[in-house]
Amino acid sequence: MLSEVRALSLSLTQKNSIMKKKKVAVLATDGFEEVELTSPKQAMEKAGFEVQVVAPESGKIKAWNDGNWSDEYKVDAVVDEISAQDYDGLFLPGGVINPDKLRIDEGALNFVRDFFEQGKPVGAICHGSWTLINAGVVSGRTMTSYKSIRKDMENAGVNWVDEEVVVDNGLVTSRNPGDLEAFNKKLIEEIKEGKHEKQHA
Repeated sequence: MLSEVRALSLSLTQKNSIMKKKKVAVLATDGFEEVELTSPKQAMEKAGFEVQVVAPESGKIKAWNDGNWSDEYKVDAVVDEISAQDYDGLFLPGGVINPDKLRIDEGALNFVRDFFEQGKPVGAICHGSWTLINAGVVSGRTMTSYKSIRKDMENAGVNWVDEEVVVDNGLVTSRNPGDLEAFNKKLIEEIKEGKHEKQHA
C-alpha cells in the first residue's frame, strides 16, 4: 500500500512538472510591428503559456501599424531587472524602429545572449533578427528574415533562406506578417520541447 502511495505521489509530481505553465518573454520597445507581437502572444496564451512583455524601460510601449503609430501596450518587466533564467523562451517582433533601438541597448543584448547560453528557444520575425545580429548569436545558423536585411544577415555569418519559417536547433525565424501562422506554430513547438543542446551563443 505504501509503495502504491509513493508511486502515485511520484506520478503526480512528474505530471505537475510536465504541465507546469511555460513562461515566455517578448522583447520589444516603441515602434514594434503590432501584429508581430499580438499574434504570437495570443497564440502562445491559447496554448497555455504565460507571456510577458519585456522592455528596456517600465510603463508602456507604442506599436506601429500600417505606417502609423498605434496602441500602447503595458510593459510587464524591465530587461535589467530580470534574467533568461526566469523564462522558458523568448521572441522578438519586428518593425523597423523597435529592433533598431534594441540592437544598441546593452541590457537587451545581454538578455538575448542569456537565452542562447542557456540553450532556450528563441524566435524572431521580420526585422527582429537585427537584435540577434548585434547580440552576436547568429553566425553559422540557418535563418530567414525580412528580405531587406538579408545582406546584414549574411554579413553576420547566417545561411539565409527564403522560407516562411526556418527552425535551427531551437531558433525560429520568419520573414513577415504573412508567415505568422507558421511562425507561431513552430515557436510553440520549440518552446514545448524545451532546451536545445545545439542552441548556443
